[in-house]
Amino acid sequence: MSFSREGLSKIASSAGNAASLWSYASADAIATVNTAGYFNNASSELDIRDIVLVTDTATPSANLCIVLTNAAGVVDISDGTVIAETDSD
Repeated sequence: MSFSREGLSKIASSAGNAASLWSYASADAIATVNTAGYFNNASSELDIRDIVLVTDTATPSANLCIVLTNAAGVVDISDGTVIAETDSD
């Protein structure tokens, strides 16, 4: 699949050099979402060091990613840190 603007929501805005927090939900796997260029259509909104909570609605799974670069309209996010979804009760 490809980036869907409807799946991206700003959760918290930043002040100064602080990062903004975003949520992105898609049926795309994290390996697709963290590919350079996936978020290009949001390059005017995403800043370097912003945090993106990526939820794969098909798996389901969640990853915490950082915007690493955003230059000339090309956005690249980190591979992502898996957020464990365990329930031992």
